[in-house]
Amino acid sequence: MSLSDYLLGTLGLYGPSVLFVVLLVGAIGLPSPGSLLLLVAGSFVEQGEMSLWQVLALACAGSVIGDQIGYALGRWGGRRVRSRFDRWFGEQRLKSAEEWLKRWGGGGIFLSRWLLTPLGPFVNIASGLTGYSWPRFLLYDLLGEALWVALYVLLGKFFSDSVEELSDTLGDFTWAAVSLLVAALLGWSLWRQLRAPSPKELKPTNGY
Repeated sequence: MSLSDYLLGTLGLYGPSVLFVVLLVGAIGLPSPGSLLLLVAGSFVEQGEMSLWQVLALACAGSVIGDQIGYALGRWGGRRVRSRFDRWFGEQRLKSAEEWLKRWGGGGIFLSRWLLTPLGPFVNIASGLTGYSWPRFLLYDLLGEALWVALYVLLGKFFSDSVEELSDTLGDFTWAAVSLLVAALLGWSLWRQLRAPSPKELKPTNGY
């Protein structure tokens, strides 16, 4: 039995509290099928086995609390947390998240909650590492997570008969968006390096 199958079975057995735990650890950076569980929870809501508002509340709480833990790890963990993340996930991912945050600010945090969700844990850490304002981080985090949770739960509710196919489609779209983003960031970094003046150009020429 895969982890996803186990968690889906646990969701059916223990209810929305499972969503809280899974989304919390997923926001910190541990692999978890959060989007799939939200879709399945929406299907359970449609079948009358779960309460819509309980699902929305616990899912939002778990994801937001997990994001705040990630932010705190970056803010107060410093170099130790950075080296651990670089070792586990690769140095480029955290660098891409820092570039993304530097370029887009709060809008980048918002988008990484619901559209570019694989970037979320790295943006959390990068926000803490760079000293991004915590109240602003919390605001954009709440808005983005509320949208993500509501969107996926309602999609699962309205398409309860085809949750698996819907999950595959949304997953493919998300990874395609992430790939385009990473390519754009690398291209932008290269363009900046090419445009940067060389030391010879910066050197004064006899006062002229």
